[in-house]
Amino acid sequence: MRATESNQDYPFAVTNTAAALLDGTGTVVAWTVAAESLLQRRSADVCGRPARDLLADAGDWDAVLAQGGGPGNPEGQAGWEGRATLRHGSGGELEIGFRVIPLDDGARGGTARFLVLGAALDLVARWRQDHAFTYELFLQGRVGLAVFDRELRLLRTNSHLLPYTGVPVDLRGRRLADFLWPEDARTIEDRLWDVVRSGTPLVGFNTTVRTLDDPRGGRIVTVQAFRLQEPDGHPMGVAAVFTDVTDHERARGRLDLLYRATGALGGSLSVLRTVEDLVKVLAPGLGDCAAVDLAETVLTGGEPPADGQLTLPLVRVAVAGAESEALRGGTAPFAAPLAAPGARECRGELVTGLGDPPAGSAHGAPPPDWATTVPGAHSALTAPLCARGIRFGRLTLWRTGDAAPPEADDLALLEEIAARAAVAVDNARRYTKERRTAVGLQRSLLPPATSEKPALEAAGLYLPADADSGVGGDWFDVIPLSSARVALVVGDVAGHGLHATAMMGRLRSAVRAMADLELEPEELLAHVDDMVLQFASEAENGDPDDGDAGMPLPSGPAGATCLYAVYDPVTRTCVMASAGHPPPAVVGPDGTVEYVELSPGPPLGVGGWPFEPVERELPPGSVLALYTDGLIERGEGDIDHGMQDLADRLLRSDVLGRPLREARHDIVEGLPPGRLRDDVTLLLARTRVVEPGSITTWTLDPDPAVVADARHLVLAQLTAWDLDELSFSTELIVSELVTNAIRHAGGPVRLRLIRADTLTCEVSDSSNTQPRMRRARSSEEGGRGLYIVAQLSHRWGSRYTMGGKTVWSEQSLPLA
Repeated sequence: MRATESNQDYPFAVTNTAAALLDGTGTVVAWTVAAESLLQRRSADVCGRPARDLLADAGDWDAVLAQGGGPGNPEGQAGWEGRATLRHGSGGELEIGFRVIPLDDGARGGTARFLVLGAALDLVARWRQDHAFTYELFLQGRVGLAVFDRELRLLRTNSHLLPYTGVPVDLRGRRLADFLWPEDARTIEDRLWDVVRSGTPLVGFNTTVRTLDDPRGGRIVTVQAFRLQEPDGHPMGVAAVFTDVTDHERARGRLDLLYRATGALGGSLSVLRTVEDLVKVLAPGLGDCAAVDLAETVLTGGEPPADGQLTLPLVRVAVAGAESEALRGGTAPFAAPLAAPGARECRGELVTGLGDPPAGSAHGAPPPDWATTVPGAHSALTAPLCARGIRFGRLTLWRTGDAAPPEADDLALLEEIAARAAVAVDNARRYTKERRTAVGLQRSLLPPATSEKPALEAAGLYLPADADSGVGGDWFDVIPLSSARVALVVGDVAGHGLHATAMMGRLRSAVRAMADLELEPEELLAHVDDMVLQFASEAENGDPDDGDAGMPLPSGPAGATCLYAVYDPVTRTCVMASAGHPPPAVVGPDGTVEYVELSPGPPLGVGGWPFEPVERELPPGSVLALYTDGLIERGEGDIDHGMQDLADRLLRSDVLGRPLREARHDIVEGLPPGRLRDDVTLLLARTRVVEPGSITTWTLDPDPAVVADARHLVLAQLTAWDLDELSFSTELIVSELVTNAIRHAGGPVRLRLIRADTLTCEVSDSSNTQPRMRRARSSEEGGRGLYIVAQLSHRWGSRYTMGGKTVWSEQSLPLA
């Protein structure tokens, strides 16, 4: 800014102020150039004339003089101010403000003379407004105002610049570092230097201010600053406004902390994870260190005791902050009161002055034990964790070092956080309880992960999509059947959690029951399909007063899928059928991988559609891989891509050359629980065969006389197999089964012995009549054959075949 421009704002600057010298009679003696410019009247035209001639109305002269108070007024003797309307040289009028200053001519009794200074009235009014604004601004008590010189020394402040302990009364000539912490002073001065150099105002800069005498806590101020300039445009200094926003910032900080604490409480359904996330937010958000103590029963999902006792054994489960190691105190539990005896409300407690002698409350009592856990803490606050009126824990914070002591608002905030934390922890506890129930239920329903059978070696694996719950609706099963055969099952119930697990248990029980009836795969799936329809019907027609009503069992196309396969190690064939389930993969001994071409029926629960069986011969050592769709549908592409990826995984894991219990983990490597779209279940089975030398078959004529021949044949074979210990029992079993077949069925009879992990005796005939064991009366000569078979067998039963039925009996082999 040029000098001529800046001077326009100064009413009595030399270039702006008109001046005239008047003698005692009011005659103009002298006239300045500025006066000529102001009124457009030359000095020669004005000097020597009465000043009243300059008025727009000469009759106003007495009124103008009256503004000075009249003769004898002391104020008038010292000078006075007024306003007048003058006649402008252009013919118009100009209203001015003026100041009359009596002059001392230095001679006693001399003629009085007066110096009159004048300026346009609007300029005078603006100057007076600026002066009043500055004067009143320095009197304000809500903000601190400071004027710094070019070296950032204080020139002028109001009494509320920094109304904190340790600020001197007279700050003129001081630097901020003379009474503020060096780092705090340096932070502010760096910003003020930027204002001085650049001229860019500083707006809304928040910083902490701590004095040298009282460094604890400090205050938060907002600094606004702008540069002051000389009339020639050079920097004169800087003016700054300091506004104390401590209460506002702390309130906003508390709201932000409450928001972050609430977010931390919603991040997990694990009790431990919930409180660990919480203390990480509270320390250092609300204190230097924080701890959570819980009743032991809460950690295991148990219900806290609600017997009215306020003392519970607590375990410190989460700590955070500078003194976290001291807070841990090992792993041993400790007992501590949750609240003072007789307290009925979940209110917190605040203790300050822990390091001051005497320590404790206002009554001089020693501080409570919970408050003295952290060395060097000067204050502590705690709030109980209460849910449904039951206390089960405590949330505690400590402040150390230079941290400000907590206030009542801090305790109120902690109580609010503790109330929300109690609800979150209680929900996590309930979830833990439900999860334990669900996991226990699912584990009781699933078979062992690995199994060894004469027919095959099997290894299963299950990965839940919900890693927190750990349960879902997928299942697998390995079911031993008669004649060394094995059934392999993989199923998938839609949904997750306890409900899906319960539905899975019902389906698995149904499949096992049907498998015990020795049904063909397609027939078994048809019966299970009918059961699912019945389950859905029962759910829809449930008791409306039942709390579980309105929770239908999974049904329909997306309800449940299942693959059922039966492998026979004697014939080396596998018969399978699918209810909406993806086809199994077969890894041949030559290292090729192919998927069985199935004609999958609809998912279980649709009804009205048949299931088609597929028979596949499997060479010895083949690996059959059954799985659920979560393994091939992972959002990484179409299902064909997923099936090709599974085939590659099967080969990379070397399922042909390694134990399946090891290879199964490599197949699902890279599929961590918690990021799966659906549960993943995998069942691997390496096929084995019963060698021809362990199988003997005879075809017998339907003549009772051949029964004796059958006994001789069996005894000879047992001797060849070195199983003479089973000769007596086997002879009786064969005699009874062959006799029944000849007597009740007719036609040719087939007798077969199979030596595997058990000795199986089979008698097949053309009859479809199911044999049943009955209780014979003492007077009857017959009717005890099947009873004898049952007593001598490890287990026995019958199954239908394409040409009739087969009755079988199994006996445990003698120990080697």
